[in-house]
Amino acid sequence: MKKSYYQKVAFLGMLLIVLLGFQKLTSKEKEDFSDVKFISEASVPVHLSEFDPNDLSEKQWQQLGFSDKQTSTILNYKKIIGGKFTSKEQFKKCYAVSEEKFIELNAFILLPETNKEARSGQFENFGNRTITVSGKFNPDHFSVNDWINTGFSEKQAEAIIKYKGYLGGNFISKEKFKECFIISDEKYKKLAPYLILPEKTPENFKSISHYKSKIQYQPFDPNILDIEGWQALGFSQNQAKVIVNYRDRNLKGSFRSLSDLEKCFVISAEKFQELKPYINIDLKNTKNSTNLSSGIQQEKTDFSTVDLNSITFKQLIEFGLDERSAGSMLGFRKKLGGFVNKQQILDTYNINKDLVQKLISICKLNTSDIQKYTLVSAPEEWLKNHPYFKYSADKIIYYRVTYPNDKKIWNLLKVKPEYEARMKLYLKE
Repeated sequence: MKKSYYQKVAFLGMLLIVLLGFQKLTSKEKEDFSDVKFISEASVPVHLSEFDPNDLSEKQWQQLGFSDKQTSTILNYKKIIGGKFTSKEQFKKCYAVSEEKFIELNAFILLPETNKEARSGQFENFGNRTITVSGKFNPDHFSVNDWINTGFSEKQAEAIIKYKGYLGGNFISKEKFKECFIISDEKYKKLAPYLILPEKTPENFKSISHYKSKIQYQPFDPNILDIEGWQALGFSQNQAKVIVNYRDRNLKGSFRSLSDLEKCFVISAEKFQELKPYINIDLKNTKNSTNLSSGIQQEKTDFSTVDLNSITFKQLIEFGLDERSAGSMLGFRKKLGGFVNKQQILDTYNINKDLVQKLISICKLNTSDIQKYTLVSAPEEWLKNHPYFKYSADKIIYYRVTYPNDKKIWNLLKVKPEYEARMKLYLKE
């Protein structure tokens, strides 16, 4: 009897140890990242290009905008799943990668979309192209085609050229060349012996303005310039897109006067004065010359009467936002169920903050139609999908079964004060 008794006790002890180990393992996968924020502004802008997440070092993940904690989690997650991401679907499941961040990176990830595609073996990984160098070369002289011939994809080649532009038109040193995001350590080791560049960055290198070449302005018609044409005048790619969108959508295809051009948000007063002597608006060459000559005026939106909780995609484009910014803003608004204050709009990922700041200073915000609940009455689906509640949803649902009282639930949740304040924006008082 004693022997049988001790055997049962030993068995129960072993079972308890196994269960505790299993609980510890699964709890790691459900780590709460509600207190983690992405780095919104890096010291050096990242020109996103195609990349294989399996090749990125800790520093490169941080250059993508992930914090130290998020980077560590991504690398640990990769180890847990076998040391390699096999699909975008698998990468997306990592808890350190928010839905907004995944949307931002998705187009550049060199992985098959789903695990099924990965198993089929039909996906071509361009990230593993062989680097081919015939001899020593100065990377400052390389064009997009030259980089493609070296072994980079077209998007990667364009990113390298953009990075060179950020530096002022040349790479300065091997040290600076190595900092280009899409040049992995492995690729740099292959290229380094052939680079005709100084090893170290000059001590007097302070900012890109010291290396920007003087723009040689020529007379131009702003109604026929494309994005590349505006970039040649010294604007960034995003600024050039805003100008083209402003012309084609807000002004229906043409600048009719210098005043129209001066009103474009991304053209500073100083820049406009530089451009002014060279601007030559020829209305005869515009697509809307017939309408202009007949005096037909296109109706414009009065944004002072527009509600930010009902503003449309078309109106955002009309104001000057690009499609990415407009889509991000409306997508975030939909997830929240409406904006409660204007600061939330500025917290949206992937937006032109300067342009949106101007937008929210003009438009009004009506919050009367926003649905609010108590912690006790909030639908489970709403809690699990709302950006502010989803990380605490399971706890709220569990606690309110026993304690149907909001104050008691807050005491048990123990969330940080700033997150509690954010959640209470959508709760009844």
